[in-house]
Amino acid sequence: MTPTLRSAGAVTAAAGLLLSLAGCAGMGGSAEAAAPSANADCASVDKVTVVLQWVTQAQFAGYYAAKDKGFYADQCLDVTIQEGGTNVVPQQVLASGNAEFAVSHVIKSMASREQGADVVNISQTFERGAYLQVSWADSGISSLTDLKGTKMGSWGGGNELTLYAALKAEGIDPTTDITVLQQPFDMSMLLNHEADSVQAKTYNEYAQLLETVNPATGKLYQPSDFSVLDFQKLGYGTLEDGVYARGDWLAEGDNADIATRFLAGTNEGWAFCRDDADACVDMVVAQGSALGRTHQAWMMNEINKLMWPSTAGIGALSEEDWKRTVQVGIEGGVLTKDPGTDAYRTDLNAAALKLLEAKGVDVTGADWTPATVTLTEGGK
Repeated sequence: MTPTLRSAGAVTAAAGLLLSLAGCAGMGGSAEAAAPSANADCASVDKVTVVLQWVTQAQFAGYYAAKDKGFYADQCLDVTIQEGGTNVVPQQVLASGNAEFAVSHVIKSMASREQGADVVNISQTFERGAYLQVSWADSGISSLTDLKGTKMGSWGGGNELTLYAALKAEGIDPTTDITVLQQPFDMSMLLNHEADSVQAKTYNEYAQLLETVNPATGKLYQPSDFSVLDFQKLGYGTLEDGVYARGDWLAEGDNADIATRFLAGTNEGWAFCRDDADACVDMVVAQGSALGRTHQAWMMNEINKLMWPSTAGIGALSEEDWKRTVQVGIEGGVLTKDPGTDAYRTDLNAAALKLLEAKGVDVTGADWTPATVTLTEGGK
């Protein structure tokens, strides 16, 4: 990694960075072809990689916007965005040294940390959770305890951790009290009545249900056709997408400065997607996502709900929410202990927010309100 000559130690010398960044103009271009990697004010450019926890979709639009609109370039960064997938565990890619940053959930990452991975949360992008367990409206499932004795779809791969923790906290052992079925990453298992309930996220799989034609009516399914257990509303919401780096890497040279600038660029990307959601939908569609445009528009709107309005600025970690998330993991037997305060840092994102405020970026979105998105068959 080449240290920048333009600035060093953003955490301890934020004032100097504010002056240099205030004059940096944003640059346009295509994320897939001509995204800028630097600007004229950069004495040098730091190359870094961020690994996502799934394939390209609006869930990660802020990263693509930061690259496409030149926000990373404004921070003297050349960022490679690496897609995730079924065989990609972001925090493990990070721990192995194959990326400088990773997008992951707190419980997943802290489980990896217990196993020896030196992963540290440096920005909590999503302030709110999106996990759902969905069943048919006539299933009789209206609470977590109603899942006992049922056939339950679950993705596995770490995505079951919040679900299992909540069940165990309710006195239900998912390994003996429930028949757990391996759920594909779609809603076919519920639609085909192969399972009584399935996992979903507000921004993706739930929309897949509402994009499906009800054969009894010839029209799309409606929310009233389903019973939804929202873990956030049930008190088992856990912190989901956040940015992670390695603790030992952050301690080396100017890497804390690089991390601060990466967070500034990323957070500005998310602010852009808040203010111009349609443009961000276009970006992820242009990246070749297999999901249709109306599905992506739904996802972008729901993702924005997880961030905006932001209580203390995009990416700011609530220690109360952190403790609740860790406690859910412990009570559910996913974590054996509190990982301690070394498992997260709030100073880097705080410095990043100061950089953005100096550029006039709205980091809280206090006036943001969600849009109304009309889904179409198949999300096209």
